[in-house]
Amino acid sequence: MKSAWIFALLLASGTAWTAESCPDLLNFSLEKLRSKETIDFCDSYRGKVILAVNTASQCGYTPQFKGLEALYQKYRDRGLVVLGFPSDAFDQEYDDPAKTAEVCYINYGVTFPMFAQTAVTGDNANAFFRKLTAATGQAPAWNFYKYLIDANGQVMRAFPSRIAPESPELQSQIEALLPVGTAGPAR
Repeated sequence: MKSAWIFALLLASGTAWTAESCPDLLNFSLEKLRSKETIDFCDSYRGKVILAVNTASQCGYTPQFKGLEALYQKYRDRGLVVLGFPSDAFDQEYDDPAKTAEVCYINYGVTFPMFAQTAVTGDNANAFFRKLTAATGQAPAWNFYKYLIDANGQVMRAFPSRIAPESPELQSQIEALLPVGTAGPAR
């Protein structure tokens, strides 16, 4: 009885989410890297500003993991989540998820969500990246292509690989989408 009252109160206040209120972009789920756990994007990322990045462990841009992690640490308390999607779209990702995980977690100290290897381009692209491409008109042209998504699930902009996580251009776009306040501590 008490839970029904709480649900009614949340519904009346407009804070309760329903399946119908989930942005179409977030109607997606994918296994985490080196895990059997599947993440439902609506449940986990609805209401967050998202920076989605296709990654590869053997690319000249792989050191961007360090900058992506710093960005995540700087803004996560204000609602940013960085999502990493390892992909072999450009023949620079290991076939072995253990090697991919080692590069991400051990070599670069990544703590933001990383997913199982997935296709991000062409006819085999996963549904999330097909929607990103449709919204921007830009499929990833290389590894570490970045898509910025607002808290309502609207794709705001795509950034080419050469735009580093530390770039003022990217950071100003992120800050414009986050609630007003100071950035969290760099950890």
